[in-house]
Amino acid sequence: MNSSVLEDIFSTAKSQFDLTQSSDLQSLLALSTHLLEQQDLDLEQLQAAGRRQDAPLEFQLALKLVISRRWMLQNQKAAKIAVIFAMWGEHHRLLPKSANNPHGEDSLRTKLEQLQWICADTPVQWQLFAVDDGCPHGSADLAEQIASAHPLSAQVQVLRLQDALPASSGALKKLASADDSRKAGAIIHGCEIALQDDVDAVIYTDADNSVHLGQIGLLLQPFLDDGVKVVLGDRKHPDAVLVKQEARWGQGIVLLRHMQRMIGHAIYSRGIFDTQAAFKLFSADVLRGILQDPTVFDFSFDSDWILGALAQGVEPRQVPFAFIDSAAESASIAQGPMTTWEALLQGLVAAVRRHGVPHNEEMAAVLDQQVKSSTDLDRVINTLPPALANAPAERLGDPSLMSPADVGTWFQSH
Repeated sequence: MNSSVLEDIFSTAKSQFDLTQSSDLQSLLALSTHLLEQQDLDLEQLQAAGRRQDAPLEFQLALKLVISRRWMLQNQKAAKIAVIFAMWGEHHRLLPKSANNPHGEDSLRTKLEQLQWICADTPVQWQLFAVDDGCPHGSADLAEQIASAHPLSAQVQVLRLQDALPASSGALKKLASADDSRKAGAIIHGCEIALQDDVDAVIYTDADNSVHLGQIGLLLQPFLDDGVKVVLGDRKHPDAVLVKQEARWGQGIVLLRHMQRMIGHAIYSRGIFDTQAAFKLFSADVLRGILQDPTVFDFSFDSDWILGALAQGVEPRQVPFAFIDSAAESASIAQGPMTTWEALLQGLVAAVRRHGVPHNEEMAAVLDQQVKSSTDLDRVINTLPPALANAPAERLGDPSLMSPADVGTWFQSH
């Protein structure tokens, strides 16, 4: 592709992207299709263009779809995959945007159409699982209505976690009710149903449109070409596309990440920093091992599953992808940001202890003593310890930067 054609694309591509606007999704698909149709497409040149400071956001997003679709079209290996997402309070994002529903994303229909696009004319078979996590607003009923009216209705299953509980055996046997789940219970239920259908791999994502599922080729390529059994989407990679709509946390989040990395040393020392990205692939055999006895049923399950894979001798591979934050209807906001972080930290402690991996035991003990509820995190989230004020991100988790004892003292004084 010559430079003039590229500059023409840059001049017309959008610099912003709205997850609630179907016109933006259509425009992105048109640009991706246009790039795929270019006979002289030089992928390395396009990737270099995507790294330019002036690269429009729409071009950066399209580039991920082009890389994904190009691989899917040349792939000759058959695969059967399940794509799973949990629903809690998704009654707004499941519906299209309207005057009465300003944050609507039409997310279920959008996911179906994205999966149909990326897998068309390929040997990859797919099934979408939408799992209600005890939603009090009828997300499952709404999803069933939407699915039943869609031409691809045969390729989506709407499940309810409460229908699987109480369980006398299996991965959910320690979960008393859907009210005790925070996302993980629903994902686990979807995985169990998918595994019964003999899928080769499971991909999980979020209920919103933050991750365009036309990118699943980025996860499938290492799995099918290289036999990688766990592939993790990475929003922190230099080639990732990350759009944050707002700052969700106060400056004290640096302290929480410092604590998190000390406790989760077995994960973070491998350079796996984006543990919570809702774009991951687990092979069926590894997933069966993980689900024999999951540690947690809350938002911290990502780390538990990564540790479960490592315990099986499986080293994950990370791939950059595009993510646009969908904050307005986020469950973490509705349930309280520090409620989420309380679960992340305490769940991580439970997971590292259960898996018996090396971790900073002193830091874990400080967390046990100082963080009894999300209120304890609320006290420190808006202040930044001087020891961490100018700390490079790569040094977070280094006890010499701020020791566990100093962290404990900081909590006691706030």
